[in-house]
Amino acid sequence: MSIDVLEKSHELACQNRPFAIATVVRVEGSSSAKPGAQAVIDPQGKLVTGWIGGGCAESTVCHEALASLKEGRPRTIRLDMTDEVLGVGMPCGGVMEVYIEPVLPKPQLLFVGHGRIAETLSVLGRLMNFAVTVDDPAAARDAFPDAERLINDDYELSRPIIDSQTYIVIATQHKQDHRWLERALESEAPYIALIASRFRAGLVLDYLAASGIPREKLARVSAPAGLDLGASTPEEIALSIMAQIVALRRHASAQPFAIRTVTLCEADPVSPRQSQP
Repeated sequence: MSIDVLEKSHELACQNRPFAIATVVRVEGSSSAKPGAQAVIDPQGKLVTGWIGGGCAESTVCHEALASLKEGRPRTIRLDMTDEVLGVGMPCGGVMEVYIEPVLPKPQLLFVGHGRIAETLSVLGRLMNFAVTVDDPAAARDAFPDAERLINDDYELSRPIIDSQTYIVIATQHKQDHRWLERALESEAPYIALIASRFRAGLVLDYLAASGIPREKLARVSAPAGLDLGASTPEEIALSIMAQIVALRRHASAQPFAIRTVTLCEADPVSPRQSQP
């Protein structure tokens, strides 16, 4: 990695900004970029430093880098520069493969409230590489040693920064549930959950609907929170919530794995001669 690429990567990481690193991994024929060439692409799809070939090659890599950042998954792309019509638009006479790796800040797990479920979620969140924030006047540091941030004076519900990488769990024990949900629904948070009974959750959502929030918007709220694991203890409830968050983040179905039945012949094949008496 060149000094420029390394320094820019460090700068963006310190700013807690997402970016992508594109690396030329293979070249066939003629190409202006050679294997090992790298570039850094910012969240707007702009190449900010480095070199992976000019013209349409750079444009294609930046476009693919944006898609990789959105999905949160790396990808390898093949650029055909031998065909001006079907390739990337510049007949340079070569083929280039580029590996694009997204570098994303830690997602934030924002828990509003306190209690055993919150404490367990804080532990699970750290294990899953989330930056954990707990916002509650009664949250104590000794109860949340794994939280990166505790907020005890957020009476206007305005302190945490909520963005597209913030997963929100609300458990204020019926105190201002509706206010937090209103604020969460104004954000780009991909996950908004309310810990409450079905009856209580229904009352809160009905109240918000009556206050003018469209039902389609309220459909973003997971209430009650978590997957149906039959959870009964605070620890099990926390596990069901974290499982739901992971499934959403990884674009998974949260369904059981299909079990393929292995027949006896597949498990222990025998030749026709062996099967004869």
